[in-house]
Amino acid sequence: MDVGLLAAMGNLDAKTLLTGNRIFEEFKGSLTEQYVLQQLITNEEIAVHYWSAERSSSEIDFLLQYAGEIILLDVKAEENMQAKSLRIFYEKYSPAMAVRTSISDYRKESRMTHIPLYAISKLTSLFNGK
Repeated sequence: MDVGLLAAMGNLDAKTLLTGNRIFEEFKGSLTEQYVLQQLITNEEIAVHYWSAERSSSEIDFLLQYAGEIILLDVKAEENMQAKSLRIFYEKYSPAMAVRTSISDYRKESRMTHIPLYAISKLTSLFNGK
């Protein structure tokens, strides 16, 4: 349950992490999701879950249960803003909130709030409107 241990298990050396290469392109999504999970589990008020559709490739990185609400959390390692699974879940279940975290800046849209990866530890402030 640690980004450093995950990188070590994947035999990623420091040069690969700093400069990137094809191996890192395949692995950085996993590292990013692990980082977000580490931040989420530090808050005992948030229950973290995963969702995937039956007989489909749709999946949601994290479903969060907080204050009686379900919040979708999509994690992106870069600025790729494709979110087919998020859209499918949102249209089917109408959750209270959808959040995407990536290297992009903060912005609020009609159905989704984008927050930067570095601010993921402040997620409950977003839920509480602070």
